[in-house]
Order: sequence, then structure tokens, then C-alpha cells
Amino acid sequence: MTTPNELRLLPWSGPGDKPCYLSTDDPDGYMSRLADSIEAIQLGTAKELLEEASEALDNQDTPLDGMRSLVSELTGALRDVYRVATSRGDLLATSDPRDSAY
Repeated sequence: MTTPNELRLLPWSGPGDKPCYLSTDDPDGYMSRLADSIEAIQLGTAKELLEEASEALDNQDTPLDGMRSLVSELTGALRDVYRVATSRGDLLATSDPRDSAY
């Protein structure tokens, strides 16, 4: 039986914003690759938003509505990045240290 520590937290939510998990021992399976791809997109989006936020902060003429919209997008991106970090941290915590190459 798979324990919760062996499940991968996926980079999307289910109904009611509940977390979705993947139980597999194949890191190259379709769902694992899909999750990896979505995580890469989410991290890329976060990077772009950080660059946009830096520019907006440097621009004294940035309108308040534009800043509110940017903060909303940053909040969503931060939520995604936190989920990716949590998922990857969980995977590292459950991996067998003997599998690591030195």
C-alpha cells in the first residue's frame, strides 16, 4: 500500500481546491512527465512576473490598477511555486539516499 509520503503532489488542484496526488514508481510515466512540464511552465511564469514586478516598482508612473493586477498574478504564481517546492521537497524526503550518486 502506498503511504502519503510516497505520493507526488501534483501542480494542480482538484474540485474544491483540494490537492491532487500521483501514486507511481515510474518517474518517466505520462502523468509524471505532464506534471514536470506544468511545473516548468509555472516556474517560468513566476520568473517572468518577477521581472515585470521589478520593472513596475522601478517605474514611478505605474498605475495603481496595474499594480493590483500584478499583485494578483504574483499571488497565483507564488501559490504555484510553493506547491512545486512542497512537492519536490516531499520527493527528496522520501528518496533513498543510497540511490544518490556521489
